[in-house]
Amino acid sequence: MAKEIKSKAPQKKSNTPMLIIVAVLLGAVLGGLWYYNSQRNGTTTGNTNAANKANTAKTANTIPPNAPPGASPPNLAGSATAAVTIEEFADYQCAACASVNPVMNEIKSLYGSRIKFVFRNFPLSIPAHDKAYDAAVAAEAAGLQGKFWDMQAQLFQNQQAWTASPTYKQLWKGYAEKIGGLDVTKWEADMLGMAAKTRVDADLARGKGLGVGSTPTVYINGVGIPYTELSVTKLKPIIDAEIQKATAPKEPAANAASNSNAASESK
Repeated sequence: MAKEIKSKAPQKKSNTPMLIIVAVLLGAVLGGLWYYNSQRNGTTTGNTNAANKANTAKTANTIPPNAPPGASPPNLAGSATAAVTIEEFADYQCAACASVNPVMNEIKSLYGSRIKFVFRNFPLSIPAHDKAYDAAVAAEAAGLQGKFWDMQAQLFQNQQAWTASPTYKQLWKGYAEKIGGLDVTKWEADMLGMAAKTRVDADLARGKGLGVGSTPTVYINGVGIPYTELSVTKLKPIIDAEIQKATAPKEPAANAASNSNAASESK
């Protein structure tokens, strides 16, 4: 009997390999697009961050308009209406402040009413300056009788002596007794009262609001001056430039607009 021969149906070829290849290619394309976009965004973010850092560096050393006001009225020399304001934050127990004090005094003497010189108390909260806050209060207590600058001079000139003395307040009383017209009994009472301390605290708040972290810190018309520039020879050109800028004749608005239009037409 002849064997029955079964016919075999033609086998369909599987599409699976092709689908895998397409999926791999599509994944590669999508992955490439994602990588490109992420790199592009990363670069943009990096550039933005760099720009933000540059802007921050540019403005970090300037006084913002919303800064705390400090003690009012401030300890001021010169003219309250002067076009150039010099604002110093200092600590009476700071050796650098004591060395800069003669420079500030010379600047005040040279410019007189052409500048507005403001002194701000900024006693540092560090162990080496354990008497700094009390010293600021002592100066402000004298200031309540109009003798602030006199006591400031005594504190800076005798800094080493009272800093090293355990009876420093007795030394301060001796300084107070040297100041003509100062009621020493009232001065001692004011050192214990709130008025002088409130003024010190207000100056501290202003300094912290500006980001002051060391002393002396000096601003001229709101712009911080590096410590290395705190000499008479280096400060004079800065102050002179600010005075010249303030006193230069201003071009009338009509002429300014006319000049602007003329410049536009010439392009």
